[in-house]
Amino acid sequence: MSDIRLDEIDTRAPGKLDKESTKEKLQSVLKELDELQNILYAENKHAVLVIIQGMDASGKDGAIRNVFGNLNPQGVTVQSFKQPTAEELSHDFLWRIHRHAPAKGIIQLFNRSHYEDVLVTRVHKIIDDDTAKKRMEAINNFEELLVEHNNTVILKFYLHVSAERQHERLEERIHNVKKQWKYNEQDFNEAALRKEYISAYEDCFKYCNKVEWTIVPADQNWYKEYVIASTLLKALKDLNMQYPGLKK
Repeated sequence: MSDIRLDEIDTRAPGKLDKESTKEKLQSVLKELDELQNILYAENKHAVLVIIQGMDASGKDGAIRNVFGNLNPQGVTVQSFKQPTAEELSHDFLWRIHRHAPAKGIIQLFNRSHYEDVLVTRVHKIIDDDTAKKRMEAINNFEELLVEHNNTVILKFYLHVSAERQHERLEERIHNVKKQWKYNEQDFNEAALRKEYISAYEDCFKYCNKVEWTIVPADQNWYKEYVIASTLLKALKDLNMQYPGLKK
């Protein structure tokens, strides 16, 4: 796989793509996902892990709500990974992650993930490059373990938002009463480190790519949601699942 350069990838949908027709296609995809999720749950042979990464205000919460919100809640779980607790820091960095790996029949969403431990930690100089490289090897082994020993399908999405759109969304959190609860002054400080985060992400794409990444243009929510949903749909179709017959 060639190196991914984020500055060479558009943050917007292809110009020829029509918004309204794409939104109609999305609704069709979501209906298919609903049926396939039921089969996944009933068959109980495969697990699905969906990793959603991106900078602040890239639209992670909205993607989770709008793509997965209509699926059966019995078969979908969401885990957000924020700053580690004292207990979590007393274990290896993957301890808090492995506890939430999906069981067979389940779609598990990670809103941020184990990649934070080679992103935030590097940008803020909490770990050095040698430690980051060892952690990336551990991440590869962890993901391979899930794939090989629990029939886990892993989908990794990076929501690629432009600096301009990110700033607009962060400003919206100040002025929109429905979004003020999301406001955190520190988010603007993190946004100022965009160059450093992009470099750290590009290393993740390069060194943690045994499970490939999907780079999702995220300036337009309708396109972002369509890319995620259609990628998940293809992955589930490729499993060739079937409803189990009567138990004997």
